[in-house]
Amino acid sequence: MTEANRRLRPRRSVLYMPGANARAMEKSREIDCDTVIFDLEDAVAPDAKATARAQVAAAVSAGAFGHREVVVRINGLDTPWGRDDAAAIAALPIDALLVPKIETAEQVQEYERILAGTRAATIPIWVMIETPRGVLGIERLLAHTPRVDVVVLGTSDLVKDLRARHMPNRESVLAALSHCVLAARAFDRVVLDGVHLDFKDLASFEHVCQQGRDLGFDGKTLIHPTQVEIANTVFGPSAQDVEQARLVVAAWADAQRAGKGVAVVNGRLVENLHAVEAERVLAFAAAVAKR
Repeated sequence: MTEANRRLRPRRSVLYMPGANARAMEKSREIDCDTVIFDLEDAVAPDAKATARAQVAAAVSAGAFGHREVVVRINGLDTPWGRDDAAAIAALPIDALLVPKIETAEQVQEYERILAGTRAATIPIWVMIETPRGVLGIERLLAHTPRVDVVVLGTSDLVKDLRARHMPNRESVLAALSHCVLAARAFDRVVLDGVHLDFKDLASFEHVCQQGRDLGFDGKTLIHPTQVEIANTVFGPSAQDVEQARLVVAAWADAQRAGKGVAVVNGRLVENLHAVEAERVLAFAAAVAKR
């Protein structure tokens, strides 16, 4: 996959599936998410780590995930399970490896050394940013780790470490969220919003999805299948978005042919930057349709 196509790959809905739950992993083949993350970390109790590792290996090896991107989140290298996780996952046909609680480029480089010489030697690495040090260090981290493809916000841990509180509009972490989006855009990375814990309150979930989209996130990490449809809708281009983008691209092309530097669409000024964004919307819509 080319770099441009990787950036356009839909990651509107990125669903965590606990590695200890074999039935849930089996069902993930039927869920309309863009990406599934088999989780060996937070969703697995200490006494179930080895079993979960074996179950994830079996599920990934069996394949049949269709359009879904397959990612595995392992335990950190500072835990008793991290290195065994990395060794097991390195032999599997996954699309990316998600590593938790990353704060420095050196941590990522240690994972790269562990993966060297394995089947996973060149797969993308995704990083969880979920601590104050991680947020403050994200610029240096992305500047020195070209292999990091996706940034994933861990808002639950971040709220805890800040000694903050979960709030309906997420005021307690807005500065951190915006900072991470800014860094991801500066270094041309995909950035995913953190989970919404109240999975039964779909109205509040839709609200935070819209907020995340408006902040600039590419998609949302999820903890329950009922959240998938909303995330796909909010983070995907609507029919109105696509039609507006087509109008902008056509109007800009007409202006260029006429030797003009601006165009007008529905009473609004259109310049080159608007045409570039409209082309991105159309390309992303095509990628979603092709999925």
